[in-house]
Amino acid sequence: MEESVNRRAVTEERQEKNLSQMTAKICEDLKKSAYHARLFEDIQKLAITPRVRTEDFGDSLLKAMQENGLESNLRNTIYRYIMSKKKESNAYDSFFRKCQIHWDKRIHKSLNSMCNELGISLAKPRTANEREELLAKWTELSNYEADIHKYRPVYAPKDFLDVLLNLKGPLDEKSTGNGDWQFTQLPLKVKNLAELRTFYGDLSKGEQILTPSNALTMPQTFTLLEEERITLGERVLSRNYAPLAQEFLKKGCPRCLRARMWSLLLGSDAQKFEYKYFEFLKEHVLQYDLMIDKLIIKDISLTASNDDQYFVFEDVLYQVMLCFSRDSEILKNLPTQPAFMQVLIKGKQPSGDNGNSSGTIVFPPSGVIPFHGFSMYAAPFCYLYDDPVELYFSFRAFYLRYWHRLHRVCGSPQGVVSLCLQFERLLQCYDPVLWNHFKKCKIQPLRLVIKWIMRAFSGHLPPEQLLSLWDLVLAYDSLEVVPLLAVVIVIFRKDNLLKVTTLPNAEAVLSDLTTIAVVPLLQMALMKD
Repeated sequence: MEESVNRRAVTEERQEKNLSQMTAKICEDLKKSAYHARLFEDIQKLAITPRVRTEDFGDSLLKAMQENGLESNLRNTIYRYIMSKKKESNAYDSFFRKCQIHWDKRIHKSLNSMCNELGISLAKPRTANEREELLAKWTELSNYEADIHKYRPVYAPKDFLDVLLNLKGPLDEKSTGNGDWQFTQLPLKVKNLAELRTFYGDLSKGEQILTPSNALTMPQTFTLLEEERITLGERVLSRNYAPLAQEFLKKGCPRCLRARMWSLLLGSDAQKFEYKYFEFLKEHVLQYDLMIDKLIIKDISLTASNDDQYFVFEDVLYQVMLCFSRDSEILKNLPTQPAFMQVLIKGKQPSGDNGNSSGTIVFPPSGVIPFHGFSMYAAPFCYLYDDPVELYFSFRAFYLRYWHRLHRVCGSPQGVVSLCLQFERLLQCYDPVLWNHFKKCKIQPLRLVIKWIMRAFSGHLPPEQLLSLWDLVLAYDSLEVVPLLAVVIVIFRKDNLLKVTTLPNAEAVLSDLTTIAVVPLLQMALMKD
């Protein structure tokens, strides 16, 4: 009995020590953030109000913070910090890091080759006339004349897949395994079907979830269900507590609440600081002409501008993506910073007789080189936010939490390598007949779905279905639903896929996803036999 009590005491002491260390770490990191300065300023303003009394300063300040909403803001900030700092390291991080650095260097070499070929520089200051023209057309950048016909995307999803398929297993780098066909040479752990059913519990139970499909399949009860969800959602928003918003999203989010629910969960509310920062980014766009600007304009023109669902948002996408490329906070906050270039700013007059250049710039400041389709990460947010600043910060928060993992080589369970591996294993588990058909016809299944996975289905699913999918990404804080949906869609088209024997024909079978109902398909896949 005494020994049991001692063990319990030691355990409690260890837990208390761990909690103390975690608290100290969180406080230390928050002090370095922009949020800390704003919080400190707000507390100072609150402390001089009559609500805070000298005789019981601590208690009255805490009560005033609760009434003012500062306490809930602080709790949400700590919650988001913990969510963003989840430990996802594994024994092979150094291997994947080396692979990513090698890929970054290839991308940089391609950029430099394009610059040499076109006779341009990576970065130069804009002339006064160029700044004035760009500023005059800032809200209608689709009318801004830029010669982009000679520019080409640095890489596309299929190019990145080739890089992933050529990865050699870190256990034995001399062995290529069966890398031309699948990812079995990579020793990463991914969830099996049973584990996914447990993880996505609310989906696997087959419970009623509010989705765009409900309006068609159950029109009589849809209005009542939507009203119930709106009432509950407003109560969740009034509580201003991010974990509640996360739970709420598991049962579906009414369209009218989605923007606020996402902002609460992501911490992307646009306040005075955010508007100032966006103006700072805009000024950087006006000041410097980066070669990457043409790549962004080219990408939007090839994707969103040619999409019936997104072409109306072309102007705001230009604003958001150009500012994104200048945002150095993205580079600072990526879990593993990409290799980046430090380039000379061409075209400025020397600052003295020594003939030195006037400075250098990190290229691009965000550290992110866009691939073909990159702007589609931001496009769906146009359906949620009318204000470009609100749109920008929600998109940026989503990118830093999720999207950066979809185009970088890493060993994270949420990274594109693990998601591709999960797709393969689920397809073999769900439908070995279809898997063997692909293998017999030498059709690599990942080549059919890599563009879906890398873009999280943006530009492939109708916007309302896509936003329902992204609700689930936020609700479960996981990207594993993306390869799961990819598998389900492939199997859903099984009959037609078994009739084709070439990759182009298989791609044609899967080219149109406009009839896909995301949540019902996922529920059918996860419900137990």
